[in-house]
Amino acid sequence: MVADRWLSYGDLAWTESVIASPGDYAEETELYVRIIKESSRIETRTLLHLGCGAGGNDWTFKKHFTVTGVDISEEMLRLARATNPEVTYLHGDMRSVDLKERFDAVAVPDSIDYMATLPDLEAAIGTACRHLKPGGVLLITAKVREEFRENNFCYTGAKNGVEITIFENNYIPRPFRSTYEATLVYLIRRRGRLSIHTDRHVLGLFSQAQWISLMEGAGLEVRQTRLDGLYDRFILGEGEYIMQVFVGIKTA
Repeated sequence: MVADRWLSYGDLAWTESVIASPGDYAEETELYVRIIKESSRIETRTLLHLGCGAGGNDWTFKKHFTVTGVDISEEMLRLARATNPEVTYLHGDMRSVDLKERFDAVAVPDSIDYMATLPDLEAAIGTACRHLKPGGVLLITAKVREEFRENNFCYTGAKNGVEITIFENNYIPRPFRSTYEATLVYLIRRRGRLSIHTDRHVLGLFSQAQWISLMEGAGLEVRQTRLDGLYDRFILGEGEYIMQVFVGIKTA
């Protein structure tokens, strides 16, 4: 997984700050904070955020924890450091990074889909567990194969004379359903002058049983809760976008 192959996390990473502000993530992130604190068997002071992106969630996480963020995209990390100078940000791959440190909680709220194969997903869960203290919590927001639906989305934003519209199409290739495609079309207008860019991401799509098996196999006591409606306002036409929050408590 190399972030540079995707425009979204390379040359177009800057569009994140136009489409969304850190405050847009606050309600969602406060939910994650509550789940972590209620589920943990130890006091939660430190949090490792794997796949932290541009730091939108960290804007709220840092109010509750001492945060360390890791991402594979240098461009996203540059944005995150500007938004959250209090947070420690490091470049790394969630499948293999080793910080030689353990945290009270580990969160992967937005990027686990980029684990496109079961070995990748197993490696990422293993990384999280190696960095987690006994009694601490691993929180992952994910889609499960049984509930996932194809949808079309539209995101818009404007800032400093730049107007951006992004269309996203989710498609499940047939006959296999172990991945889905997210294809994005960017319409970027700089003071009215249009440029068009496309980006295609192949993302993992795993069953409920596979998620539970991998997390339990890593030594986690697994709980989960359904997360509905988070992206409904961006869906074009009728549709639903169901996600699950998997909570793994590391056994002693």
